[in-house]
Amino acid sequence: MLGSLPDLHKGAALGGKVAATTSAVARREDSQGGKAQQVAARSGRSNGWRAFARGFPFIAPSFIGVMIFLVVPVVFVFVLSFLNWNLASSPAWAGIQNWINIFKFDGAAHSLKVTAYYVLLNIPLQTILAIALAVMLNRKRPGMGFFRVLFVAPYMSTPVAMGVIWLWVFDPQLGAINHFLALFGIHGPDWLGSSLLAMPVVAAVNIWQYLGFNMLFFYAGLQSIPKSLYEAAEIDGASKWKQFWKISLPLLNPTTLFVLVTDVIGSFQVFDTLYVLEGPSGAPGNSTEVMSLSIYNVGFVGTRFGEAAALSILLFAVILLFSIGQFMFFRNRTTYEFGA
Repeated sequence: MLGSLPDLHKGAALGGKVAATTSAVARREDSQGGKAQQVAARSGRSNGWRAFARGFPFIAPSFIGVMIFLVVPVVFVFVLSFLNWNLASSPAWAGIQNWINIFKFDGAAHSLKVTAYYVLLNIPLQTILAIALAVMLNRKRPGMGFFRVLFVAPYMSTPVAMGVIWLWVFDPQLGAINHFLALFGIHGPDWLGSSLLAMPVVAAVNIWQYLGFNMLFFYAGLQSIPKSLYEAAEIDGASKWKQFWKISLPLLNPTTLFVLVTDVIGSFQVFDTLYVLEGPSGAPGNSTEVMSLSIYNVGFVGTRFGEAAALSILLFAVILLFSIGQFMFFRNRTTYEFGA
């Protein structure tokens, strides 16, 4: 039976008070929760700073070294690329004139082409030979350790010393190669004086010196591939050639990426071997004047350090673009973990 009208009003009022009280409690809890989150966030930041303060003394030597010998010089060179400075006078603002001059007067475009040509001569052949050499030495045969040491030995010598030796080997009059050709009645060419042959010769010298070093990385990569994968492929009837293409080469992608990135950077920066073999001016027609030689000539011979800095920044940008391109190419083609 329904209650009277006054009782209903009292019940409704009581319900409203309960709802209002519940809402107030909920708001108070939300406020307290928000304050607790803010306190926790501040505490987390405080703990983070304390942890950084405790750990910074341990990384300080390396951090200071990186800042002094890497970050500061890069910033200095970038600023210098917009200044005129020959060390004898005070630096003067040049704006983008240095960047215009390196293409108009310093042959930056030509040097980039020559450098790219050297990279194309050097990197593909060196990488292919290093992989082939690693595959041949990745066998349980007598004397494999001796041959690994033998192939790595040229890397242990300095490029300048090797350049002097190869300078004698390729000498047109007294060189060993032309002397050998003369035994068969062949008149050898001027290897390092020819605009056509000079750069392939320099690339061959570089390949000879760094081939064994790159081979070591590929050899280590082959050693890390589980033997069970080859055993399973052999059971399925896969030939050695197919095992190489389907197992070895794809799983060597991390090693290939590392070797390519480091070799491309080193090839774009080549200087010492070329300087010994060809001198600062390069072969006839500046056919071997790579970017590093151009930077040397503009900066230390011509004392135009602003333009040399602009050339350096240009070379850095080109190397960076090539490195990013290689990482993007291998991004979805690289496997770092595989089952045993």
